[in-house]
Amino acid sequence: MTHGAHEHPVDPRNETILVSLNGKLVPKAEATVSVLDSGFILGDGVWEGLRLHAGRLAFLDRHLRRLYDGARAIDMDIGVTKAEMTGRIKAVLEANDMRDDVHLRLMVSRGVKLTPYQDPRATVSAPTVVILPEYKEPSDEVYTRGLKLFTVHVRRGRPDVQDPRLNTHSKHNCIQACIQAAKAGADEGLMLDPQGFVATCNSTHFFIVRDGEVWTSTGNYCLDGITRRIVLEIAEADGIRVRETNFSLSDVYGAQEAFVTGTFAGLASVGDIDGRTYEGPFPGPMVARLQKLYRTRLEQEPLLVEA
Repeated sequence: MTHGAHEHPVDPRNETILVSLNGKLVPKAEATVSVLDSGFILGDGVWEGLRLHAGRLAFLDRHLRRLYDGARAIDMDIGVTKAEMTGRIKAVLEANDMRDDVHLRLMVSRGVKLTPYQDPRATVSAPTVVILPEYKEPSDEVYTRGLKLFTVHVRRGRPDVQDPRLNTHSKHNCIQACIQAAKAGADEGLMLDPQGFVATCNSTHFFIVRDGEVWTSTGNYCLDGITRRIVLEIAEADGIRVRETNFSLSDVYGAQEAFVTGTFAGLASVGDIDGRTYEGPFPGPMVARLQKLYRTRLEQEPLLVEA
């Protein structure tokens, strides 16, 4: 069961979907990888989450650029061109007759190992490429309830420890943050950077609204989120002042609105952080304005499959 900004009703159609496994369409129940796969053994690989809206795969070019940049950063040749990867995505969507309210997880591991060992030179196969599409529509409560966040002790690390800007399978620090937030009864963990400034959430990006301005972190200690970047662009284009800056929990507690962003739900309001509540109803005026701008921006994306 998913929670917070990823909450959605269970869709029985997902039981019989086809999955793209190394370019072949396979029933989900048969889509398996080796116990010696680098992703399973070590979390060695990169991934992207993609969203299909009315035949439009939101910001596909940006997602693929981040995927391939991440692969280069970890010295992995995916072995599939961006055009070929787009073809695989389109093929699995068409095979499942999917057109709307679909979330895809595109996962690339370094491949199968000769033996369970971290050295990439022990890899004996091409990278494993999986495209898993699912019918997922955010629950109405995601947008109207006001999410609950809890500031966790797990920090976003420096890039010389584990670069937080890489979207790799190695996500244990985020999982630890998620666990602590869940134990506190919250939807997500709000994570600070090494200096104690607000960085991001464990699975979404975090924003506040202060005096008509939209603030988010510097981005130095979080993934360069696609939706995060789009929100900054559309806000600025609409005359809203945006800041990528250092700010503390004191700024958060005194804000007029707070929200999170992500590929799955777009923008979702936050209603409570560490027991400090924001006045509803949700979404608030700034979040509602940005949600409308975001939907308009989505409609400008090219069609990938017929809606």
